[in-house]
Amino acid sequence: MRITRALSAAVLLLGLAAAPAAADSSPSADPSDKGGAPTAAGTSFRTATEIEQGQRATANASAGDYLYWSFPADARQRPTVKATVKLPGTHAAQTWRIDVYDGLRRRQACQWGAQTRTAPEGTPSVELACVLRTVRAWSEPWANDPLPGTYYVRLTVVNLPTSDLGVPVGAEVRVDSKDMGGAAAVDGSLAEPLVPGVAMTSGRDDDAERGAVLSAIEPEDGWSSGWWSDRWVWTGIGAVLAALAGIGGYALTRGSGRPSRVPPGA
Repeated sequence: MRITRALSAAVLLLGLAAAPAAADSSPSADPSDKGGAPTAAGTSFRTATEIEQGQRATANASAGDYLYWSFPADARQRPTVKATVKLPGTHAAQTWRIDVYDGLRRRQACQWGAQTRTAPEGTPSVELACVLRTVRAWSEPWANDPLPGTYYVRLTVVNLPTSDLGVPVGAEVRVDSKDMGGAAAVDGSLAEPLVPGVAMTSGRDDDAERGAVLSAIEPEDGWSSGWWSDRWVWTGIGAVLAALAGIGGYALTRGSGRPSRVPPGA
């Protein structure tokens, strides 16, 4: 009876631990809930427009321009970058491409997604997507693993006829992430996220200090510490279940090993 109650309590703890994990994997809020969506894109890494995850950014440009955005990605997140290019009514075949770079400006490979697509003649729009690998809290110096910090999105056309050079186009970009949980946790973390510094000028105030500050872009809940994950919860539950199984096995073995009582006068 005691073993049954203990097992019931362990199952209850298991359900309570699984509930936060399920909540973390819920989709991002609708972009309409976030005001102030950017309506322009940068033209280089230094001028990239900062966007938040779950936010839809738009920009008007000309065919042949390089468009840049930046967004934060934390450990155990798997970002998905989607872009839509709206083309004019009359155009020749064009090939568009989306690339993602990390805070060290290293190009990150896409696990899957249509990273490059060709829009046939007269097509009103073309859609691109890039699903990155899971961001790691720590990595070896020689590895090219994605690390916490700023990520850059570059959208451009790679095959453009001369007749379409400079024609107006519209671009939409959105970044969402899936929380991979403790399965993606590693033993280690960066001292600081890979966020570029932004130069600060002293202006007219002689007392103002000249230096550099980190970019304002970061996740809504701040950067993770890197050591805590739901893996600790599952490890603790596994230890409790193993202890209960040991107690139950001992009780069964002890009960089966007792000698049977002989009635008096037999």
